[in-house]
Amino acid sequence: MASPTDVGDTGSGADGRTGNRSDAGGASSGRAPVGAGADAGEAGRRLRSITTAFFGPLSSSPAGLRRHRWWLDALLVFLVIRAVGILVLARFADLRGTTLGDSLAVWDGQWMIAIATHGYDGVPYALTDARGLHTVDTAYAFFPGYPYLVGLIAKLPGLSPFGAAITVNLFLGCVAAVGAARLGMVCARLMARRSPVGPAPERGTGLFLVVLFAATPMSIVLNMAYTEALFCALAVWALVAVLEKRWLLAGLVAAICGLCRPTAAVLIGVVMLAAVVFLWQARGTAVPRAARVRALVAIVISPLGYLAYLCVVWVHTGSPTGWFRIQTEGWDTRFDWGVAAFGFVNEMLVHSAEIAPVATAWIVLSTLAMLCVAVWSRMPWPVLLYGSLLVAQIVLSSGLMMSRPRLLLPAFVLLIPLAMALARMRPVVAGLIVVPVVVGSSWFGAHMLTVFPHAM
Repeated sequence: MASPTDVGDTGSGADGRTGNRSDAGGASSGRAPVGAGADAGEAGRRLRSITTAFFGPLSSSPAGLRRHRWWLDALLVFLVIRAVGILVLARFADLRGTTLGDSLAVWDGQWMIAIATHGYDGVPYALTDARGLHTVDTAYAFFPGYPYLVGLIAKLPGLSPFGAAITVNLFLGCVAAVGAARLGMVCARLMARRSPVGPAPERGTGLFLVVLFAATPMSIVLNMAYTEALFCALAVWALVAVLEKRWLLAGLVAAICGLCRPTAAVLIGVVMLAAVVFLWQARGTAVPRAARVRALVAIVISPLGYLAYLCVVWVHTGSPTGWFRIQTEGWDTRFDWGVAAFGFVNEMLVHSAEIAPVATAWIVLSTLAMLCVAVWSRMPWPVLLYGSLLVAQIVLSSGLMMSRPRLLLPAFVLLIPLAMALARMRPVVAGLIVVPVVVGSSWFGAHMLTVFPHAM
């Protein structure tokens, strides 16, 4: 991996742009071409500008390669850790008399593939809600972003819906990993002077956040036919865009995320609030009018995807609260101020002899502990608010308690202080900590999919 040096060593600003116009596609000497050549040149410059904004100036020189080693290392780390998880699951599946493919398409994965294949109205009646029922409304509990994307990719030659689902999530997991590395670097830079954790190497923080993301207790779901990979990819890049004040990107990503799952409401709220705060602070300052307009556009477009799907379900059911009714009746999901979670944790830790429920209870408690650490560490407020509201939405609601490790996965941003602490350690010490985490994550995911008999 690249040495944990600061991401700012290339002269890039908070938004990832550089002053090197030759690398970024700036104007070159000589007369500009005309006609089609000019259009092609302009398109090329725009593409290079977008690429530079995310990954730094691309160059074949050794110095250029070192500058964007951070995202190459992030991909490598993520893929290696996820490969370990898949290998452990394959071994568990073989010992349990099932297959790796079947294990990666269980529970909600069956719904996703069915919607991708047949549409909402053609889902087989063998698929049921938590009560064991299937009505004409049941499938509408699942947001369309991921299954429709899978259905689109499945139209490519040689790809089945299951193959498309796994391929899409492999790609989205990589996108999320690069975003996690970028978010870790940005947060390490912003927290360097104000956090009690102390300054930490930016690239090291980013890479360790990728490690922790790839090794969360239910990270196996990133390789399943589930929405977590898509949601994490969108959420992390929306947060990066907010911190770097790329308002159009933040608003667009939040709008797309609203089509993916109900917890997108948290991300949408954070993007909108951050844009409002930016506009408020820009009053009476020299902030360009264009920047203010972009922030305003982000506020307007962020909730469109989420509201659009709620309206689709409204039309289908005839009720503006149709989606919430389907979710409550089918999966007993309602806001109960944490009563169900509190009872579950107490019951499992005191009376349960099964390892999966006990581990789930400890995961919930550990998440709350990490939330406290995140507050103490003075993380950037949009990231902290997103993680806090997401945890609150999950922990303070009823429903299937065994799904909590999976639903809490997108709150991995709360692990940024731990990533900073690991980046400050000697590599050997950090390795002694993360290796058991990776092994434990691989075991837990395989256990939940092949040994634990209920939905997760």
